[in-house]
Amino acid sequence: MPRPAPPAPRVLGLDPGSAATGYGVVEPDRAGRGLALVACGVIRPPARQPFHLRLMAIHQGLGRIIQEYRPAEAAVEGVFAAKNIASALKLGQARGVALLTAAQEGLEVFEYTPAAVKKALVGVGRAGKEQVRAMVGALLKVKASMPLDASDALAVAITHLHSRKLGAFK
Repeated sequence: MPRPAPPAPRVLGLDPGSAATGYGVVEPDRAGRGLALVACGVIRPPARQPFHLRLMAIHQGLGRIIQEYRPAEAAVEGVFAAKNIASALKLGQARGVALLTAAQEGLEVFEYTPAAVKKALVGVGRAGKEQVRAMVGALLKVKASMPLDASDALAVAITHLHSRKLGAFK
């Protein structure tokens, strides 16, 4: 007989990027039947700053978010194929900062590909960002529009909590 999954913790979802890093914090609702939005937003380092200072701003912003909301786990959007090599390298560096910051703060880190997140939420691995945002709003019972980077981060957190509930990760 399979073991039931442990109780779901508060999760920080991350959609890393060097220009905009989306974050979303989700936890089980009080009734234990759904999910509740704790916080979401976007870290936007000043575009005119040197790249290393933008990475530092992402690191510091994520550190503050983790300290304030105290998630137990982090779910990070994984890499995807990029046509522009320079953009892919910058994205990889921003992902590295996000992964390192979460690890430094003691969070267990899980990664999900963009296609897996879209399929889990919308049912289609090639769903558009607007479709993902609409599903995130419906699942979290949020009527207000949110930035696409934040809804993508929330989608990763929701995917992780659903995977956790199903015992789909090790």
